[in-house]
Amino acid sequence: MNSIGANDAMAPPAADLIAPSLKTRVISAAVLLPIVVAFLYVGGLGFALFLAFAAVLMAGEWDRLTGGRGFGQQGVMLAAGLVLVLTLGYLGKVEWALMVLLPIAVVLALLGQFWGRGMVWPVLGLFWLGLPCLALMWLRMGDQGMLAVLWLLLSVWSCDTGAYISGRSIGGPKLAPRISPNKTWAGLLGGILAAVVASVLLALISGSGSTVLFAIQGALLALISQCGDLAESSLKRRFDVKDSGNLIPGHGGILDRVDGVLFAAPALVLFFMIH
Repeated sequence: MNSIGANDAMAPPAADLIAPSLKTRVISAAVLLPIVVAFLYVGGLGFALFLAFAAVLMAGEWDRLTGGRGFGQQGVMLAAGLVLVLTLGYLGKVEWALMVLLPIAVVLALLGQFWGRGMVWPVLGLFWLGLPCLALMWLRMGDQGMLAVLWLLLSVWSCDTGAYISGRSIGGPKLAPRISPNKTWAGLLGGILAAVVASVLLALISGSGSTVLFAIQGALLALISQCGDLAESSLKRRFDVKDSGNLIPGHGGILDRVDGVLFAAPALVLFFMIH
């Protein structure tokens, strides 16, 4: 989730780091952050409803981003599929939630053919959004659910912020010029370092694990989150779209803010399963 760095994360140096656009992003983040943390703290049904609401909005953005009408037929079907998956996850039927993804994908594919829009993007959207949302649900419902999701968000947010600052102040070689011309290797390394520091501090404050393990996994989460950022940048370039939406002033759409989280959440689930 990009807290203050949007598509300019890991950008080259600029004379004024506190640009008007950055100020707008900071204000928006300051408003949204307490809301996210509040639902995370509440957990249970409150967090599930919040996650379902976000999933519905992301479904509309995905449909619009990939050439649809937002909440047209396929957008609505995608949203309904995500809500069904999350409902099963909330009821503790994670295996059922995973299994139901396949028939939902088949329905989306058939409807895509019927409506003459194709099947690739709605089906891809189901897994792109569904697996991370289910991962977030599973993480929050665990024994240390709040700490797990907080660590995930903290790693991604700190990476985005560190990447933004180091990228603009240092500049240097481009990371992926064809996908996202503003991103640099300095930004990537600065973002990973910020995530490591944040993870170690969380481990020390919570006293819940090895600082070395937190540091290593924090770095991996940061790297994976930046892959998510690049993946969505590639998608937006494919459809010649600047932002996934305009819901959040200075930030764009929800997908623009959670692109890293969508990739990092399933990765954190795998980390927990391995250990």
